[in-house]
Amino acid sequence: MTAPAKPRHAGDDAAARRPSVSESTPLLAAEEDFIPPATPADLSEATTLNNQPNGDGDGNDNDDKPLPVRQIIVLCYARWVEPVAYFSIFPYINKMAQENGNLAKTEVGYYSGLVESLFSLTQMAVMILWGRAADRVGRKPVLVFSLIGVSLATGLFGMAKTIWQMILFRCLAGVFAGTIVTIRTMISEHSTSKTQARAFSWFAFTGNMGILFGPLIGGALAEPAKQYPSVFENIQFFVDYPYALPSFLVGIIGFSAVLVTAFLAEETLIAAPRNGDAEPGALAKPAPLSTWDLVKSPGVSIILYTYGHIMLLAFSFTAIVPVFWFTPVEFGGFGFEPIQISLFLGLNGLAQATWILLIFPPLHRRIGTNGVMRLCSTAYPVFFALCPAMNMLLRSGNPILEPSFWVLAPLVLCIGCGVSMSFTAIQLALNDVSPSPAVLGTLNAVALSIVSGVRAFSPALFSSLFALGAGNQWLWGYAIWALMVIMALGFTVVSRYLPDYEELKRQRERERAELGQPPHLAGHASANIAGTIGGMAGTGGD
Repeated sequence: MTAPAKPRHAGDDAAARRPSVSESTPLLAAEEDFIPPATPADLSEATTLNNQPNGDGDGNDNDDKPLPVRQIIVLCYARWVEPVAYFSIFPYINKMAQENGNLAKTEVGYYSGLVESLFSLTQMAVMILWGRAADRVGRKPVLVFSLIGVSLATGLFGMAKTIWQMILFRCLAGVFAGTIVTIRTMISEHSTSKTQARAFSWFAFTGNMGILFGPLIGGALAEPAKQYPSVFENIQFFVDYPYALPSFLVGIIGFSAVLVTAFLAEETLIAAPRNGDAEPGALAKPAPLSTWDLVKSPGVSIILYTYGHIMLLAFSFTAIVPVFWFTPVEFGGFGFEPIQISLFLGLNGLAQATWILLIFPPLHRRIGTNGVMRLCSTAYPVFFALCPAMNMLLRSGNPILEPSFWVLAPLVLCIGCGVSMSFTAIQLALNDVSPSPAVLGTLNAVALSIVSGVRAFSPALFSSLFALGAGNQWLWGYAIWALMVIMALGFTVVSRYLPDYEELKRQRERERAELGQPPHLAGHASANIAGTIGGMAGTGGD
């Protein structure tokens, strides 16, 4: 990791130029009211993009600003709602589709998959619009409005009585995709280079908890008249709408998050002085970056590609592994019973939470963002290769090797879950290369649009490829794992070309010097060098 740069001090007049944000600051102001802060000190307060110590004019180091725990908890609660809403329908969507469409069992998977694919495609279509809205009108109004939409759409989903109504309500939930992109941005802006790893480890852990509780709510409350006849059998509404109860509960949870964020969340987009209030001789605001200019900014494109590559590995493995565990041993699987699959899924969740909460923050401090990603990129192909190796133990029939499976398989799963640290590391890398805090919402939206696109096709594709390879016994049923190892090796190669954030920082400073800009106007770099501001972060593992 490169050594931190020496602290830079803003001028004595930095505080005088610092824009003020108060309860009266309009959240729906025009775009020109929201620009990057005027000084490096303000930038450090607002975003995680500045990883070097910055003075505030009084000799204080803003990187030492403590993490606002209350705000992070509020945002993590709002974050929890999204995976709860997304995963709550999984336990009953197949049966609901079968009943609503009078489908044969062989057709159910097609229609339930269609519902989820269209949801992800809808998210992909609107994500950038939400990101730009968050950069224009503010983070908080977009977050609150999106939560209202998700809560309503999820609550209505259980009332659907046809396949097309299911698709409509699910796509409506996808339209309000501003929740996740805004929360990521706000957490970034609440943290500093020293606290962002801890903040995003909480963010990731909360997402895992949503993945845990969502299916539990859906499975426990679906068809209440059948599951709990003594309570619901005589309530005709729940007989006619057997999937309304879990949807209503998730909707209520969503509205509780609306209230929490509306009253407790703080706006994080810094408002600049209005044009009439600007000081004489102040540097003009740079022209806003277009989405294409943002993508072309130094370091951004490779981080976006890496983001998509990591998510492809994650979604494909998530689609394969339940089928892999269920598939008979002779076809290349583990031959697990449902209870064994549940236990291994629980172990997987526990292991991921341990890696993200306990191991990632100190490891990140030691080797940096790039270091963590390179470590994960090395572990990915090994982890995937060990999956079919575990099947070989079961296939061997050896009285010594076969029992060792029950020791080695849980151990491989727990250690292999360490690759989940790459999910958090790539988010920090995205923060680090953002050209400006003014476009951080848009950049997150571009990344999440890519994720939604990957999620739209990868589960169906990779589960089908597994079934095809196992059924035809290509490479003894291990063909899918050969593909996964090759894909993982691609990540290994790409991780060697991640940006050097210190070099980006030096490049930005050189270009600013060529334009004759004083150091304290770092936040107002002209548009042609805005793409290099991402170099202000220094968490790369170089």
